[in-house]
Amino acid sequence: MRIQGVLWDMDGVLVDTNEFHYKAWSRTLALSDIPFSRELFSETIGMNNKGILDHVLGYEPDHRFYAKICDRKEKLFRQVIHGFVKPLPGVVKMLHFLKSKGIRQAIASSAPQENIDALMDELVLRDNFEVIVSGEELAGKPAPDVFLAATQAIGIPPQNCLVIEDSVTGVEAAKQARILCLAVTNTYPAEKLYQADYIVDSLLQVNAVLWEVLMKLSEEGNKKMDY
Repeated sequence: MRIQGVLWDMDGVLVDTNEFHYKAWSRTLALSDIPFSRELFSETIGMNNKGILDHVLGYEPDHRFYAKICDRKEKLFRQVIHGFVKPLPGVVKMLHFLKSKGIRQAIASSAPQENIDALMDELVLRDNFEVIVSGEELAGKPAPDVFLAATQAIGIPPQNCLVIEDSVTGVEAAKQARILCLAVTNTYPAEKLYQADYIVDSLLQVNAVLWEVLMKLSEEGNKKMDY
């Protein structure tokens, strides 16, 4: 069996948090008179906080300003999600399916650890994951760092893993890490996620048949790539 580990992105894959993030960023940045829009927000989906703030401002702010803005935003985010989030369609079914196959599972998210913990508590999904990796202090997607850190944490090499992503930067990060990528069109249309190895509209589509397709893609990818 080629795929032995699955690395889950969180926001947009396990749970739909985009509107909560948008509201938290919008309110936080407004307090500092920083212009923000849904279009600008859409350009940052998949990035960690440093990448988002650098992109919004157009420059790298000093550490104190960065810390103040991000701390305020994330506290607000954790407040607004309470009682209002649930797993996206197909998530629980796929988690159980993978567990039945003996696949090791990890979260590899750009989110701060506090956000991951808050969402895992809200969703009651923590027991499905052997490892949780936050990319907040790592180079942000599309850099591959968070996925490579997750493969090391679960002790499975990249060529034997599968990434599940919803964002353009996340797919790019998976491919930079040379990891097979399944993209789900929860956030972006399929044409934006073209670099992924396989694309589905919902995780409800993942079944034994599709799993065999992914396994074959993994085997073919290993023949093509020199690891």
